[in-house]
Amino acid sequence: MDNETFDQIALSSEQVGDALKFVKENEVCKLMSHNGNVFAIEPPMFVELVITESEPGVKGDTATGATKPAIVETGAQVMVPLFVNQGDTIKIDTRTGEYLSRV
Repeated sequence: MDNETFDQIALSSEQVGDALKFVKENEVCKLMSHNGNVFAIEPPMFVELVITESEPGVKGDTATGATKPAIVETGAQVMVPLFVNQGDTIKIDTRTGEYLSRV
């Protein structure tokens, strides 16, 4: 939706691609277009999302840099440190898809 005119902008899944895999509803994103054709979508640089699925870290499995997969509320998968658990809120860099910190 255009925040100035409140016009709805329809996009196909091909146009969106993976650009919005870390974006929740009502987040502000920038659309770049030329002559009405959208050619790029720019999500916010950092987002805070809740982890909905994650296996518990195994005690004694604490080698430096050890990570495990976690699913966030948008359905995207992120590699997180072993101390991060289901229900935690984390900060993610949307440009790389990397875990930054626990919030």
